[in-house]
Amino acid sequence: MEVILFGPPGAGKGTQATAIAELLGIPHISTGDIFRFHLKNGTDLGQRVRTFMDAGQLVPDRVVCDLVSARLAEDDCVQGTLLDGFPRTVAQAEELFVWLGAQGRKVGAVINLEVDNGMLVGRLSGRRTCLGCGATYHVDHNPPGDGGMCSRCGGQVVQRDDDQEMIVRARLDTYAEETAPVLAWLRGKASIHTVDGAAAIDAVGAEIRKALSGIQG
Repeated sequence: MEVILFGPPGAGKGTQATAIAELLGIPHISTGDIFRFHLKNGTDLGQRVRTFMDAGQLVPDRVVCDLVSARLAEDDCVQGTLLDGFPRTVAQAEELFVWLGAQGRKVGAVINLEVDNGMLVGRLSGRRTCLGCGATYHVDHNPPGDGGMCSRCGGQVVQRDDDQEMIVRARLDTYAEETAPVLAWLRGKASIHTVDGAAAIDAVGAEIRKALSGIQG
């Protein structure tokens, strides 16, 4: 049984994903991690991805679905997975359900983290990242150490390009146009649990655990 973690950029999916995977005893499947694995190891799928990236093109849904289905077919995924960052489009959702149906598997639950755009812009545009160890900070809620340097490793802390406000707003527009319709498509096909992602981290976690209590292994 698969669980989909759904929500816009900045909703807190990454913060909650590890806890959900541990709760259910299933692997956390991130499309970003899959891409990095295949690119790093130069697999056939990785080479297909590289072709599009080198040409400055988006990786087609068909290739993304091939990458994800290959990961879902691995031994550690047979009892279920937590899908994070997939499906991003209705076409990907359709492919996922066809593949799962052919394998006798299904989506058991969708956790939808809901946060208004104003808060999302504040979360993402205020985020800062250490170039050394990857630690993340926020200018208001969790600022870096003295001199704006990383408290963990002493590395330089910067604002990533995709965390600039103009780009954040563009990312949210893309989400609204391409990914939000996936939630509507999923209605009636899976159990959807909407959680207030604007709440405190512990409160969000508690609501997710409550929503998933019926399918824990």
